[in-house]
Amino acid sequence: MNLAPGYAYLCYPMEKRKLGNTGIEVAPLALGTNVFGWTIDENRSFGILDAFIGSGFNLVDTADIYSRWGTGNKGGESETIIGNWLKKTGKRDKVVLATKVGADMGSGRKDLSKAYILKAVEDSLKRLQTDHIDLYQTHFDDEVTPVEETMEAYFQLVKEGKVIAFGASNISPDRLKQSLDASRQNNYPVYETLQPHYNLYDRDNYEKQYEHICLENGMGVICYFPLASGFLTGKYRTESDFTKSIRGGSMHKFMNERGMRILHALDEVAKLHNATPAAIALAWLMARPSITAPIASATTVAQLKELMSAASITLSEETIDKLNKI
Repeated sequence: MNLAPGYAYLCYPMEKRKLGNTGIEVAPLALGTNVFGWTIDENRSFGILDAFIGSGFNLVDTADIYSRWGTGNKGGESETIIGNWLKKTGKRDKVVLATKVGADMGSGRKDLSKAYILKAVEDSLKRLQTDHIDLYQTHFDDEVTPVEETMEAYFQLVKEGKVIAFGASNISPDRLKQSLDASRQNNYPVYETLQPHYNLYDRDNYEKQYEHICLENGMGVICYFPLASGFLTGKYRTESDFTKSIRGGSMHKFMNERGMRILHALDEVAKLHNATPAAIALAWLMARPSITAPIASATTVAQLKELMSAASITLSEETIDKLNKI
């Protein structure tokens, strides 16, 4: 996507937030890049990055496995595109770069062994064309590897200056607590962030199992699927809408009385704020005390603008309470 010369991006009024105890500050919305090299090519991905960074946002989230599932892909496509954009624009200092390790890249297993991590980080650094990663995250837990070994590997990467801070994503509450304890006992870096599945529809798991751990340890939280795979945008309301995107087939699980109540409430609040349901769903997340930034992806600049507008929306306590109860 090539934008016209002199195109001015709208900078959204927003305060940066502390990312856990990392010392890093981020805007309240992160850009998910799992679509890079999958549903959008490099040129369109560049347009998304231009608009996101040009509008004052800074946290870009990727993973080594993105987007291995695409036809003809082998993994690393998203990191490669981001690296090419960083090289082309020279804007590395404008980006808080987050990527992940541990997913099955073809070996048949999730791997967080020290040897694997030390190799995987070199591959990511090469694709990203940078000398350091700001936030390196455990993507999927490897319960075969002791947490001490994983955290020792991360400690080495900090000493070598290749990583600034660490986070975790798909990990059980017990293994998360074990990892935090192991780090403190051995003076290794601790997980400073958590990336859970969390949105206005899917609340129980995070709020009951993880939120207290994050608050007690001062962890930053950057949640994925903040729009419930697109359901909270409001574009899926009947079965005939399922063909609107490749994710439409997963909408059946939301098509119930509770899901419709949530959409109705989002419609009402969106009308009051002259916004879209998607922007309100993101604004609700941004207002949660434990949430640093939801992670959302876009395939067009117009779609991205809708998502970024959430950072300018301030929900009243009454509205937040209403959405919580719905």
